[in-house]
Amino acid sequence: MNASGYVTLSRQSGLLTQMDAIANNIANASTTGFKREGTIFAEFVTSGGGGPSLSMGLANTRAVDLQQAATRATGGDLDFAIEGEGFFLVQTPQGQNLTRAGSFTPGADGTLQTAQGEAVLDASGSPILMPPEAKNIGLAQDGTLSADGAPVAKLGLWGPTDPLTLTHLQGTLFSASGYQPAEGVVLQGQLEDSNVDPVAEVAKMISVQRAYELGQSFLDREDDRTRAVIQTLGR
Repeated sequence: MNASGYVTLSRQSGLLTQMDAIANNIANASTTGFKREGTIFAEFVTSGGGGPSLSMGLANTRAVDLQQAATRATGGDLDFAIEGEGFFLVQTPQGQNLTRAGSFTPGADGTLQTAQGEAVLDASGSPILMPPEAKNIGLAQDGTLSADGAPVAKLGLWGPTDPLTLTHLQGTLFSASGYQPAEGVVLQGQLEDSNVDPVAEVAKMISVQRAYELGQSFLDREDDRTRAVIQTLGR
């Protein structure tokens, strides 16, 4: 394959990565606390073994869009939305992770959990235990949770120690190299929607699909040209 073929193939690979990210964004347009992802394209230059340099596209990095999404009122005592910076810290089988999805429920042992059964951690990094007979759950401005007027725990907000290490794991979960307290406001009885704009994502998908088809058309023409050259030289 000639140099133009390698360049086009690297571009096609990047476009497929971008298409996967867009498709995942569209699939989670209605997922509470979801943050859209974009694809970062970079230039990879190789010397070509002493010959002319070759520039190819590289798109193996996804960037998380942390833009604030709209919040909606649910009226649930254990539904929480974050306004501003920060994440909820949860304990998963893989370790401590971050999430903006704040729809919580008490587990069988009274531990405050996410919809996936992950324990929600307080400002000190410990699981939050809710009294089993509690009827009135309140949230103070400083994040203190109370049950029937008695303080239970302080709902902590956390962020990555190094924002560049923030990585999207799956769904609404994120990980980082370390965590530290973050600034933000927790709203009770509300949930944060996904920050995906479905119309913009569909328009982007069409653009990427057209670019991919154009690249495939170029590869097909290059293949036909190569075959014609081989047939001509073989006569």
